Amino acid sequence: MRCGPRTVKEIHVSTLNVSDVIDRSRLGRSQMLVLMLCALCLVIDGFDVQAMGYVAPAVIKQWGIAKADLGAVFGAGLVGMALGALCLGPVADRIGRRPVLVGAMLFLSAAMFATAQASSVRELLLLRFATGLAMGAIIPNAVALAGEFSPARIRVTLMMITSSGFIVGGAVGGAIAAALLPAFGWSSVFIAGAVAPLVVGLVMLGVMPESLQFLALQGRRLGTVKRWLERIDPSLRITADTVFVVPEKKKQGVPFMHLFRDAMGTGTVLLWTVNFMNLLAAYFLANWLPVIMSEAGHGGSQAVLAGTIFWVGGIVGNLLLGWFVDRRGFGPTLAVTFVTAAVAIALIGQVAGSMLLACLAIVAAGFCVLGGQTALNALAAVYYPTSVRSTGMGWALGIGRLGSIFGPVIGGELMRLNWTTANLFLAAAVPAALALVAVLLFWRSGALPASAAAARPAASHAPSERHFT
Repeated sequence: MRCGPRTVKEIHVSTLNVSDVIDRSRLGRSQMLVLMLCALCLVIDGFDVQAMGYVAPAVIKQWGIAKADLGAVFGAGLVGMALGALCLGPVADRIGRRPVLVGAMLFLSAAMFATAQASSVRELLLLRFATGLAMGAIIPNAVALAGEFSPARIRVTLMMITSSGFIVGGAVGGAIAAALLPAFGWSSVFIAGAVAPLVVGLVMLGVMPESLQFLALQGRRLGTVKRWLERIDPSLRITADTVFVVPEKKKQGVPFMHLFRDAMGTGTVLLWTVNFMNLLAAYFLANWLPVIMSEAGHGGSQAVLAGTIFWVGGIVGNLLLGWFVDRRGFGPTLAVTFVTAAVAIALIGQVAGSMLLACLAIVAAGFCVLGGQTALNALAAVYYPTSVRSTGMGWALGIGRLGSIFGPVIGGELMRLNWTTANLFLAAAVPAALALVAVLLFWRSGALPASAAAARPAASHAPSERHFT
């Protein structure tokens, strides 16, 4: 029996690294749309987080309750935010950033509207806990999406500018609440806080894309990946044979466990430590600055100004620290930031008698503590790979939120013990100093990314060709 020549068919398959296309891209309109929507999510989150504080005096007066009765309500919101960050981060790494973020916005709207109808402290407590669950999912996923659509050379800058929406929302919310409360009552503040996430959530449902790296890693909705990559870089020539890849492998199993694998365990623990310590200091200052400044002999309006200046410093820190990280790296920038934070916080107590000098120290503390926190959020987004990014960010923020719960409590206990103003601020400087130690250990371990551009393995921008026989 004679056999004919064997025919071999050669198939040409091109591969395109999705991460590399975005890393090397110019910031275009499509990416700016994503960043704008993420920033709006954070503005709304900032407003809704502060909403209870805006209406507390009106609720106390209308219901005839004691101030202490609302303490548990404030705590319930923070606990809900911690649990939301811890639990919904892994969900986002399973089903995607987009559905969790959109779902959180719509659930936040429903919870805020229900809060407007509350008629007892118990109802407020339960509803603020539920609202906190939604709010806890917003920062990790909004910041992750912002980073995943940003060019590498300015990624941290863009993530931090996007994150500044949280502080802007808290600040603008005060003006909105001041206008609504006298005319429409305290429930109107929660209704405003319900309408905004509903509108933005519906817009996102129509136009917000999923993370392209996530889709490529999961092998889902590749048509969407193609369309968005062509918008980001119109020069690309993507064919039906193009295979979309990312420089990592899909991970199996429980996302949380992967935070301690592939040499990420040390960085994970240190990142949790820095977040916990920094948010402890941040909420200690945010809650007690006006009170302490008042007891230092300043009038009520000056004490409130001192609290406001702290947040103003945070906005400036958000806008500038990202620029330093993108040019100098996380290690030098965070080390200098937390050294300055510890010194500035301690200094507040030494100059508290002078409003001018105190405000200078307070604005420096806000710049470093609040700006530093946003840099830590960006660090988590850069440190963790696509497959566990929301989990890593969620757990870092969730652990940090525990610090935000302890901060005001510790401050209250120290004031009850009649600590002097100088000693109170020395105590508040300790967490910032411990955050510095954790940053230095992180940096020395070699696990701290130098920058966003250096955190991902380099790959070719153009589709490469593979031959299969």
